[in-house]
Amino acid sequence: MAVKDRTTRDLKEKIGLARMVGQSRVFLDVMGKIPVIAHSEAGVLLRGETGTGKEVVARAIHYLSPRSAGPFVPVNCGAIPVDLVESELFGHERSAFTGAQQPRAGLIEEAGEGTLFLDEVDSLPPLAQAKLLRFLQDKEFRRLGSTRLRVSDVRVIAATNADVEAAVAGGKLRQDLYYRLNVIPLRLPALRDRREDIPLLADHFLKKLTGETGSRAVGFTEEALAALLHHDWPGNVRELEHVVHRAVVLCDGRAWIERGDFDLPSGRDAAIPESFHDAKAKAVARFEKGYLEQVLVVHRGNITRAAQAAAKDRRSFWELIRKHHIDASRFR
Repeated sequence: MAVKDRTTRDLKEKIGLARMVGQSRVFLDVMGKIPVIAHSEAGVLLRGETGTGKEVVARAIHYLSPRSAGPFVPVNCGAIPVDLVESELFGHERSAFTGAQQPRAGLIEEAGEGTLFLDEVDSLPPLAQAKLLRFLQDKEFRRLGSTRLRVSDVRVIAATNADVEAAVAGGKLRQDLYYRLNVIPLRLPALRDRREDIPLLADHFLKKLTGETGSRAVGFTEEALAALLHHDWPGNVRELEHVVHRAVVLCDGRAWIERGDFDLPSGRDAAIPESFHDAKAKAVARFEKGYLEQVLVVHRGNITRAAQAAAKDRRSFWELIRKHHIDASRFR
């Protein structure tokens, strides 16, 4: 734990990444892997929901790597018009297409010996994916309209918030490109999966925003903090920052931010967490059902073998199946 704490502190001091705040196990696990990944040249695929900080992690990898003196060039592949993707990535020569009046270097050349970060890489059209794969294999490319072969030593880090396996199966992402990018997979946890970090992040954003706006707010009431902890945060850390920002603006000079300052679902359930007993019961139920289904899949619905694998007698195992309304026959 001490090593990971030092890693977190070093990252903050070295590059000042504001969203790298947290003490949860899953957060520190990701943080601990960043320096190792940074000193490798292997392909990296960052996976995680929108707002989990994929670009932040990509920047950390770059600035902790031997390439830190080079540029970090981020690009959202989903935001580039389809007919301009190849030109944006690989560049073009004069008259390569209508409107190309001057030659232009692409993002690969701009990144030089630094890092090119391709967010939403699954959004690239098929031809661009094929050319990107060829570049990753040989480090060679041609600008559009050119016969000259160019070489680039740029490191490529890719990211996606999509179900990659489904994208590959559906033909949206080339399987060979996926394998090339996914040498080192790194999954970023959703904020709801590290709720213990929510108060730390909220306090961090509050201090940052009060410094920028001159607000007198110093903290959150118990009801306000409970609302933050209970919310599922589909927009993750980015959404939390926006919610705190709005609250700082609307708290009207008060020292304490209240529940009503948040634009979150209203009602008792949104503000007050359920009891420890109820929360534990739900967690146990989710675990039991997930475990039972997993062991039934492995043993193809054979209850006797599944019970043996679970170290349960057949009758007890069967009672658990009935309790969770599981149809064992669908696993056969």
